[in-house]
Amino acid sequence: MITYSVLLNAAQGGGSWTSLIFMGVLMVGLILIMILPQKKREKQMKQMLDSIKVGQRIRTIGGIYGTVVSVKEDYVTIVSGPDDVRLTFVKGAVATIEEAEEEAQTEENTDTEQEKKDE
Repeated sequence: MITYSVLLNAAQGGGSWTSLIFMGVLMVGLILIMILPQKKREKQMKQMLDSIKVGQRIRTIGGIYGTVVSVKEDYVTIVSGPDDVRLTFVKGAVATIEEAEEEAQTEENTDTEQEKKDE
């Protein structure tokens, strides 16, 4: 509706400033909707990668599960499979830390159980 009135004013020749302001507001809105959530995800991912510790169970972006045996600046070495194969990955290849997800699920289950008891 607003777009139609802006276009109508621009077609009549009297609303060039209005259409410029509208386009500016639209650009700012798109930036807020698209870029800020991406930066938030990147920040969370960086915090997760910085918190990797020896002994944690992780999943790589390729779907390989393993236990961390060594953490260096940019590299993580894991042990995976029944033969305890050692694999070294760049930290960016880690998709999730499995223990953190299990703890979060356990906390949610505990909260749900307490709520049921309170009722």
